[in-house]
Amino acid sequence: MKKFATLMLALVMLISCAAIGMAEDITLDVIICQYGTQTNDWFTGTGMNGTSFVKKFEEANPGIKLNLEVVSWNDVYTVVSTRISNNNAPDILNIDSFADYANEGLLLPVKDYCPQELLDDFFPAFIDQSVMDGTLWAVPILASARALYYNVDLLEAAGVEVPTTWAELEDVCQALVDFYGGDVYPWGIDMTTDEGQAAFAYYAWGNDGGFVDDEGNWTINSPENIEAVEFAVNLYKKGYTNPNPATQTRYDLQDMFGAGKLAMVIAPNSLPTYIATKGYTDVNYAVADIPHNEGKSSSAVGVMDRFMAFKDDSAPDQAARNEAIGKFLSFYYEKENYTGWVTMEDFLPAVSSVAESMAAADPVFAGWLNVLNNCKFYPTAKTEWIDVKQGAAAVEQSALTGGDVKTLLDELQAKVTK
Repeated sequence: MKKFATLMLALVMLISCAAIGMAEDITLDVIICQYGTQTNDWFTGTGMNGTSFVKKFEEANPGIKLNLEVVSWNDVYTVVSTRISNNNAPDILNIDSFADYANEGLLLPVKDYCPQELLDDFFPAFIDQSVMDGTLWAVPILASARALYYNVDLLEAAGVEVPTTWAELEDVCQALVDFYGGDVYPWGIDMTTDEGQAAFAYYAWGNDGGFVDDEGNWTINSPENIEAVEFAVNLYKKGYTNPNPATQTRYDLQDMFGAGKLAMVIAPNSLPTYIATKGYTDVNYAVADIPHNEGKSSSAVGVMDRFMAFKDDSAPDQAARNEAIGKFLSFYYEKENYTGWVTMEDFLPAVSSVAESMAAADPVFAGWLNVLNNCKFYPTAKTEWIDVKQGAAAVEQSALTGGDVKTLLDELQAKVTK
């Protein structure tokens, strides 16, 4: 009888411990966007030095499980919308825009889960882009920056130097046309739905214009922006660009550049890896600032995506859940982990400690450190951004076929401020 009681006590204790363990375990649903062919392998396969991010995280954080899914950019908006509609939002989401989710009251403020030490490590210019109504709603997962790449050999053979102003750009383009005829396109422009907003930014910011003013009000139809879009469209009309800016994406332009068919192109910091991967080994290129209008300022163009955390009112222990989300972020941004991730996918880091470490190890990367500190970003904190993003490309495409830029920008301004 005593033996039986002892066995029963042990069984009860075992069941109790299991129950306690189950109660303490937290599972975080995480959605990561697919940035390249290696994204899924790095997070869930063997791409993280022979193991996966998920496995390595769970080993370092007992009691926290990751249900991590990598979703293509083409599908992620639909996937997230469906999950929200089914009351099954992810705990952590990696995506570009956050404003709609914040306005709908779906997100947790960053202060509720992000450790302060990590928060202080983000580049301030990046953090500022995720503040709305005084509250920080997301943190940058990674970034890319755009600069002017030019074919050194093509410009030298034509006897010209890389342009710094719009007037110089037109002179260089004409010289390249005179020298090469139709064998080389002087200047690359992508006004597709993929990068139309980027083209708008390159020229508007280079003319001291932009999407919004210092107070955050939409200024799409400002005189500076009208002049900027007209200048860009006229480059095409004068025969200085690739033949089809409305349909040729940045990847088409990067292929042309790698093949020596395009002399100058504005592209992300990942261009060197892109052209090397595609087998373009003969192009001799250099990097310069994006040309700007005379008397105006040149701006670095930054693009970033974000991590955000959704509310879950059904979670039994909100504090423990928030702490688990914070541990996920801290582990992701650990120097070894984060450096491996951003270098693998050819992005730029969003935390200064990793950026400084990468700059110390790679003199070529050091040049991007200043860019990161001085980037301008799209106003993605505004809920109208999606309409502006799509509208900018539509304006440019219409202008390419003869549409009046002022009228088109007036209409877009009216649409987003009604």
